[in-house]
Amino acid sequence: MSETVHVPVDLGIAGSTILVTGGARGVGAGISDVLESLGATVVVCARREPDEPVDGRSFYSCDVRDSDAVAQMIAQIVDEHGRIDGLVNNAGGSPFALAAEASDRFTQKILELNLLAPMIVARAARTAMTARGEGGAIVNVSSVSGHRPSPGTAAYGAAKAGLDNLTRSLAVEWAPSVRVNSVVCGPVQTELSHLHYGDDAGLDAVGQTIPMGRLALPADVGRAVAFLLSPLASYVTGSTLTVDGGGEKPAFLAAANAANAT
Repeated sequence: MSETVHVPVDLGIAGSTILVTGGARGVGAGISDVLESLGATVVVCARREPDEPVDGRSFYSCDVRDSDAVAQMIAQIVDEHGRIDGLVNNAGGSPFALAAEASDRFTQKILELNLLAPMIVARAARTAMTARGEGGAIVNVSSVSGHRPSPGTAAYGAAKAGLDNLTRSLAVEWAPSVRVNSVVCGPVQTELSHLHYGDDAGLDAVGQTIPMGRLALPADVGRAVAFLLSPLASYVTGSTLTVDGGGEKPAFLAAANAANAT
């Protein structure tokens, strides 16, 4: 899903170089759009080239689970852009699979992509950030699935819970030179939303379970990420910023209202 991005404020990230993993589509593309609108030089990576060119952004093909490939990519970014100031660990996700039916290999891949890969990329980025003596900021894109039951995506939820704990641990280890925070996302409407929620009627129905009355748009996540990367958040590290439109309305209220209506 595309959205015109207007961010009329100066967050102080103009001229910075920021890597967004999985930044060619979906939430990652929305984050990239916001950062670019604020004057940042955005570079993106994914395992495969996007179907359409990534206008105005450098694209790097990289499997973020491969530490050697990641180190090579970070070195190439520094060589071509002179620096790396920020990292957004956005690459991740999981198809639906019940825990009792998922293979060990499937579970391992989900954990690698959603937990191990962000750590690999964060370590490589930190090395580049601190090499020039200035530091930087990292934002991990997490999920409400890591803070509530995640039936059908149990490994994903466990990985995201781990990612938020990793965020807090790295923030302590790497302070004060590199800040590390996470954005905990609720449902986000993208070009792939139909795979999870069905047609427009399904999307609207899910949106009505959220106090704000709709799913998040990628730019909503992007604006939260931009704040955490910016100097405005210079004293914020080890934090989780929840972007979920108020969460989910308590199920018991709907059940009680339905019962009273009858």
